[in-house]
Amino acid sequence: MLLERVRLSNFRNYASLDVEPAPGLNIFIGSNAQGKSNLLEAIAMLATGKSFRAHREAELVRSGALVAEVGGDARIAAGRLRLRCSIDRSAGSTRKTFDVNGAAVGFARFLGRARVVTFVPADLALVAGSPALRRTFVNAALAQASPAYYRDLALYAKIIGHKAALLRGAVAPDRDLLLAYNDELLAPGRSLMGARSAFIAEIAAASATIYERWHAAHERVRVTYAPNTGKTDLAEALAANVDNELRRRQTLVGPHRDDLRFELEGRPLAAYGSQGQQRTAVLALKVAEYEVMRARAGDAPILLLDDVLSELDAQRAAGFLAALDAFEQAFLTATELPAGLAPSIAGFVVRDGRLSRLAC
Repeated sequence: MLLERVRLSNFRNYASLDVEPAPGLNIFIGSNAQGKSNLLEAIAMLATGKSFRAHREAELVRSGALVAEVGGDARIAAGRLRLRCSIDRSAGSTRKTFDVNGAAVGFARFLGRARVVTFVPADLALVAGSPALRRTFVNAALAQASPAYYRDLALYAKIIGHKAALLRGAVAPDRDLLLAYNDELLAPGRSLMGARSAFIAEIAAASATIYERWHAAHERVRVTYAPNTGKTDLAEALAANVDNELRRRQTLVGPHRDDLRFELEGRPLAAYGSQGQQRTAVLALKVAEYEVMRARAGDAPILLLDDVLSELDAQRAAGFLAALDAFEQAFLTATELPAGLAPSIAGFVVRDGRLSRLAC
């Protein structure tokens, strides 16, 4: 996939922007708080329909405006693609609308038309952070790649929400209703777990190879899927924990509690790995996500890299920059132009929500 044009209107600090990215590496250079991350956020929204950093979507609309728009033209394996996402806060609440090739669509039909892989500094917490962060990583990748996964995820979330409300209720939970919810969870839950297991197996194989390639051939990083049920079938695990859930009044079993494990030479990476090793493992994971998504879809996703180089030492940064030639299209932000870049890159200076071409 190649993103050939990006248009912004009243998005964050951009009053208006119309830019034509190039194939290969596009780099955005500028001081902090000039709009570099905002631009990557907008590109990501063309694929996911959501911000990867806003706490409230009203924050996406430029101060003093009521409506923000993000539009993009792309070339994919199946042909041309025009995407638009509008964020409207004029009615006192924030509402988003989407269209594809000029036709209005719902979020589920917008999601995944374009695909992106993002790496932002907050992703460095994937190794040592909470399991929720790792589940979000897996869900975001699979929801883009598979409409069926997104439907299963939405259905599972709805049912588990009802079950959690039942357990938290002011009166003693109805056991029969709890069992009924468990039965409803089985089909979407098993589908989620199967999809995660297959995806993480592919990611693990690719990330191990990539990690070793980046000047760390003597180290081995392993990523594995850690389902909440262990080796027990979901139905058996749910049945075995009914009394525990009733007593503790919370949901204890299911893919909403799944996790990933990162190991370095057989030991937990979070406990025994250096910051550099953890960062390299996360970056390898993201590049592996790119490779797996490309192989599955037959079309490369867009790679978005926000301030990545500042988090890597010189050796790891050089190894990563050398690998960028393999990506069909990537967008990188930095405060200064990195050394060792090919002269063919497309460079832009970002200053106060405006772009100008950089003579590389």
